[in-house]
Amino acid sequence: MLKIIVFKHLSFDDDSVIASWAARQGHELQVLVPSDFVEYPAQAAFDMLVILGGPMSVYEEEQHPWLIAEKRFVRQSVDEGKPVLGICLGAQMLSEVLGGKVYRGEQKEIGWHTVRRTEEKHPIFDALPSSFVSFQWHGDTFTLPEGARRLAYSDACANQAFSYGDSVLALQFHLETTPSCIGTMLDEWKSELVEAPYIQPAGEILSQKERSEASSAMLTDILDRLAAVHETRKQELR
Repeated sequence: MLKIIVFKHLSFDDDSVIASWAARQGHELQVLVPSDFVEYPAQAAFDMLVILGGPMSVYEEEQHPWLIAEKRFVRQSVDEGKPVLGICLGAQMLSEVLGGKVYRGEQKEIGWHTVRRTEEKHPIFDALPSSFVSFQWHGDTFTLPEGARRLAYSDACANQAFSYGDSVLALQFHLETTPSCIGTMLDEWKSELVEAPYIQPAGEILSQKERSEASSAMLTDILDRLAAVHETRKQELR
């Protein structure tokens, strides 16, 4: 059994795909809100970390001072060799704490967009097809940290995924998003649905919400492989 921490930055973000996976595998899952923390968990208290998305930017420390402590904790988790998965904001946070740069992208990417894999191989990512459609909602992007491997890209965003070592994976796209969460995002953030090359209208987004099922399957495979990294390391230490 793994002890897994999920960082959640948005009240209506849906962690149900991750929670269902953890329950099926017999893992213990704890969902935490970094902006509410008084004290972070000890590194010895968990085995794996998942960092979800959020509407803030990782460089907005003045508006969100709790980001400073969260980034420090994420870096410690990487240094401890924990399996870490960062999604959207989480991916950008991994880029920054590992030495990359996060900045406003030239184009916002909202809706269902094609993601293509690079020629790079990585065990955690290798079961994903050479191209697939995933949900996107981001305006920021990031550079690759030194030592990272670029795993995927899209027409709007050169860096959609990277790995760092054998246990850290950053995904700009949202494999975890459910139809209900998408509906709430479209309602809460409808002002962002302006006419632009990589922003789809609400109707087009909703018409493709069944794609979430395939996304969930891909995320489940990634989580299985991250969990296997921990199990392998535990066996090696025995």
